[in-house]
Amino acid sequence: MNVSLTSFLRLNEIIAPNGPIPVSKSSWWAKVRTGEYPKPVKLGPRTTAWRSQDIADLIRRIEAEAGYVS
Repeated sequence: MNVSLTSFLRLNEIIAPNGPIPVSKSSWWAKVRTGEYPKPVKLGPRTTAWRSQDIADLIRRIEAEAGYVS
């Protein structure tokens, strides 16, 4: 059995001012609804998070669209 370990990020770790993506909470949720940003994972009745790999992929995609070369 191949099990990969995934970490999860909460919204305050993803968006501004603490996170790497400089958008507001309402802008974030609007883009989640349109499918531009990844869907969250419900970890409990009041706990929502995102897979860290999904956020890393999103950051790479944003950088590529902006023409950023690392």
